[in-house]
Amino acid sequence: MFYEIRAKSHVRVSPSLLKLPTKEAIFQQLTSNFEGFISQDVGFVFTITEVLNVGEGIIIPGDGAAFYETEFKLLTFSPEMQEVLLGKISDITNFGAFINLGAVEGMIHVSQTMDDFISFSKQKTLTGKDTKKVLKVGDKCKARIIAVSYKDIANPKIGLTMRQPHLGNLKWLEEEPKKTKKGAAK
Repeated sequence: MFYEIRAKSHVRVSPSLLKLPTKEAIFQQLTSNFEGFISQDVGFVFTITEVLNVGEGIIIPGDGAAFYETEFKLLTFSPEMQEVLLGKISDITNFGAFINLGAVEGMIHVSQTMDDFISFSKQKTLTGKDTKKVLKVGDKCKARIIAVSYKDIANPKIGLTMRQPHLGNLKWLEEEPKKTKKGAAK
């Protein structure tokens, strides 16, 4: 889920930024400090959207930088269990598929791609034995979050499944109503 969060922090504005207007210097410093920041509490920080309030600046002797108590907004992505996301398959391996969710990349274990026996080809595709469903790089898919791990904060893991109703390759989902109508017509 995407969130816009209000935060408050003491911001150290380096001396090289002091030539800029205060709010602009603080915005640049906040951007430098927080873009790409990952934490279990806020998720993945994308950008600072706005500097709301700037307190009086103080200079600590021997540092040369100015410190400002600042209130600001940041845009974050915090993956939540059972959340359904739309993404694009970015890579396929013999153990599963990686899906670009825009904000981050998640992984779908081969056992979670479809309800079928799966074969992996050297052309980087996963194919269902009975259903003949094919999953390849570039396919747009819907997947549900089933695991989130911040054990390695520099490389958090998001586990996904497509083995539930209304999930999977969008092409498969478009074909399902057609098959249902054909079955009902017989």
